[in-house]
Amino acid sequence: MNYLAHLYLSGEQEATMVGNFIGDYVKGKTYQDFPKNIQHGILLHRQIDYFTDSHPKFREAKKLLSDSYGLYAGIVIDLFYDHFLAKNWSTYSPLTLREFTKYSHAVLLSHFKILPGKVKGFLPFLIQHKRLESYAKPTGIQHSLEIMSRYTSLPKKSHEAMQIMQSNLSFFEKNFADFMNEAIDFASTNFQVEIRIPKT
Repeated sequence: MNYLAHLYLSGEQEATMVGNFIGDYVKGKTYQDFPKNIQHGILLHRQIDYFTDSHPKFREAKKLLSDSYGLYAGIVIDLFYDHFLAKNWSTYSPLTLREFTKYSHAVLLSHFKILPGKVKGFLPFLIQHKRLESYAKPTGIQHSLEIMSRYTSLPKKSHEAMQIMQSNLSFFEKNFADFMNEAIDFASTNFQVEIRIPKT
């Protein structure tokens, strides 16, 4: 799961949201250097990552990207999942996507002093360019893939990734929906996260 999904699965606890957002940038036992409530979010992040990587739906989705991305297929699916979360946001939250992202930005900025250095470096750009909101459109995901391929070892195949997504759109929509329902239950049950889902 990528930034938007991790923030969403944090529920309404601000400290949990901060810890979940920075989880990738806190290694080993250094999470113990943070306040207890931030630690909770970091550990939640790690468990969500483990849950995701081992989930049959996630592995099923990765297979469609494996020829193009090899070991990096999971990174692309993480972004795809953020896309489908943003695209179908009203299914998962009573807030609008803009309201949620503005709230998330405010929470992260209010804890700016304790954020890891790398997060301090990219957070202003993420906010300025409304990166989380941009995930709702395929162009936003493609742009993110292009940025990642410039600064990481991710293969430069963003056009190919988007073609695969569009060619298998129904599959990815259902794959994500099934996965997300279980991810919400996992976070709620194991980490006492309160996630408000609109009544249907």
